[in-house]
Amino acid sequence: MIVEYHADDYGLFPAQSRRILDCYENGALNGISIMPNSPYFAETMQWIAPYRDKIAVTVHLNFMEGTALAGRDVVPDLVDANGNFSIGFGRLLLISYCPPLKRKYQAEVKAELKAQIQACLPYLDTAHVRLDGHGHYHMLPVIFDALAELIAEEGWQVDFIRVPMEDVAMYRRHRKEIHDFKFINYVKVAILNHLGRRNLRKHPELFRSAKPYYFCGVMLSGHMSWENVAPFLEDAKATAKSRGQNLELLFHPGAVLEEEDIARLTSKDDVTFLTSNWRAKEADALKRL
Repeated sequence: MIVEYHADDYGLFPAQSRRILDCYENGALNGISIMPNSPYFAETMQWIAPYRDKIAVTVHLNFMEGTALAGRDVVPDLVDANGNFSIGFGRLLLISYCPPLKRKYQAEVKAELKAQIQACLPYLDTAHVRLDGHGHYHMLPVIFDALAELIAEEGWQVDFIRVPMEDVAMYRRHRKEIHDFKFINYVKVAILNHLGRRNLRKHPELFRSAKPYYFCGVMLSGHMSWENVAPFLEDAKATAKSRGQNLELLFHPGAVLEEEDIARLTSKDDVTFLTSNWRAKEADALKRL
C-alpha cells in the first residue's frame, strides 16, 4: 500500500513553492500537484527535476485561479475581461445539470483542459499521467465529462485521477479527538461524494487503470494540522489496506506570504485560504510525519 502525503498548488509562486519543497526535504511529502497556468511554472518545475523519481507529480487542473491558458477568445464564458477565471463552483454545478448550457460550456472547458495538460506533458511521465483539480472543480460533470472525452481523443495514459470521496464514518470514530471540524466541510464532502459516485458510474473506462485512492483531506480542508491528522492516521491506513487501496492525505502547506504575490492572486477564496496561518500548521504536520 502506498501512503501519499500530498501537497496541492505547487508552482503558483516561487517562495510559496519553496515552502512546499521544504516539506519534502525535511518531512514526509511525496506527492505534489502542479499549477499549469502559473507564470512561474517553468521555473518551479526545474526545482523538482532532481526529485522526479521520488515525488508523484499531478496536474492541478485549474478553473479558479489566474489566467486561462487557452486564451480569452477561446474560453470567453469562463473568464473576465482580463482573461482571469471568473466562474465559480456553484455556477458550474448548475450548468452541469442544464443540458443546453452544459454543451456550450463543455466545449470551452475541453479547450482549456487540453491547453493545461499539454503545458505539463514535458514535465511528466507520460506513461503514468496523474490529474486532479484546484478546488476539486474537476469533479463537476461539465468538467469531468469533457476530461473523459479529451483523454480518449488524445490517448493519454492516465493512471490517477483524484476522486475526493471521503469515508465520513472514519471521522466519526475520532470526532472526540479532532477539534476543527467545520460544518461547511460536511456540505463539501456530501457534494463531492455525490459527484464522485456519478463520475465513477458514468466513466468506468477511466477507472480500469486510474483506480481511486482512499482519500482524506476535504472533511478537514484547510485544517490538516498534526493535532487533527494524528488521531485518525493509523485508522485511515488500516481502512485503506483492508479495501486494497492506496491512501492519499491532502495538505496545503504552501503559504503565500509575500505582499507582491498576494496582490497577484485573482481568487478571493485563495487569498483567504493561502494566507492563513493554517498553511504553516499543515507544513508542520508534514514535517512531523
